Amino acid sequence: MQVLKQSVVVFSQNYLPLCRINIKRAIVLLVTDKAEALDLSTESGWQVHSPSLVLYVPKHIRLKIASTERMWKVPPVNRREVLRRDHHSCQYCGSNKRLTLDHVLPRSKGGPHTWDNVVTACERCNSRKGDRTLAEAGMQLRTKPKAPLHPAISFAVRESTTQFWNDVQANLE
Repeated sequence: MQVLKQSVVVFSQNYLPLCRINIKRAIVLLVTDKAEALDLSTESGWQVHSPSLVLYVPKHIRLKIASTERMWKVPPVNRREVLRRDHHSCQYCGSNKRLTLDHVLPRSKGGPHTWDNVVTACERCNSRKGDRTLAEAGMQLRTKPKAPLHPAISFAVRESTTQFWNDVQANLE
């Protein structure tokens, strides 16, 4: 495993996960004292050697410099955002051709235009479902529709950050 191909998780001053950066960028942040190591043990990081220096680079670092954390709000329900959430695939059959939007509970039956009622559907599945509910059409959704999560939360859920926080919690107890 090549050390320079590894990546490091960056946290803000408030310990919110921000992003993943390559190890070279992490070294620059550590050497210029713009970041500090969050890992207390050398077992969860890498040693980088130069002709005159051996540097320990942890898997998690925290920025020391002030970074303005952008305010995030749930994006509006529109075609582009729904397609992005559903990974550009039909939520009934999985196709990625001729995509449209479909209201799970049709608007004619009182269904709202909200994140938990709008999904991506191919033209074929959308016409097959028509102006009926899922039960009436005998169809099923592949995933339950929901509003997008804050990027820091979704990042923390899917990355090794969760394991990091579990380790930190175990050390505090």
